[in-house]
Amino acid sequence: MAKEHSFDISAKVDMQEIKNAIQQAQKEAENRYDFKGLVKEIDLNEKAKTITLISSSENKLDALHDILLGKLIKRGIDPKALKEVSREDASGGTRKAVFAIVDAIGKEDAKCIVKEIKGLKLKVQAAIQGEEIRVSGKSLDDLQAVIAHLKSLDLDFPVTFGNYR
Repeated sequence: MAKEHSFDISAKVDMQEIKNAIQQAQKEAENRYDFKGLVKEIDLNEKAKTITLISSSENKLDALHDILLGKLIKRGIDPKALKEVSREDASGGTRKAVFAIVDAIGKEDAKCIVKEIKGLKLKVQAAIQGEEIRVSGKSLDDLQAVIAHLKSLDLDFPVTFGNYR
């Protein structure tokens, strides 16, 4: 009898890499000529899993966001891990944007992924286990086909594959 193989699908992000990316973005914003003498803040709230950007204008806020995204991508964090929650005026004539860090697959999203996997008509089973989805099957080729298919989808959240055995 063949051995059962499996892997896990999750949306986990490495918080240490996010911290490092924020530090690098702050250093770059500090040294950039177009930000000299202007308000520029990037704050991480680990408990609430949010990143707050504050700058003097909407354009500078977008530039700060672009710097942060560039640093996240260089550190291997999917840009889909940040979801904009709000943009508003802050004190002192500044603009503020709040981004939530997406690090879990919601129940509805998990159901959609399981449905997508079952639609492939491969000999694999998908089961939702909390914030993860475990996919198991006897053929490694079938499991790799599932991974390739999920990578090709345009999902609203980052997808990571782990525990491949």
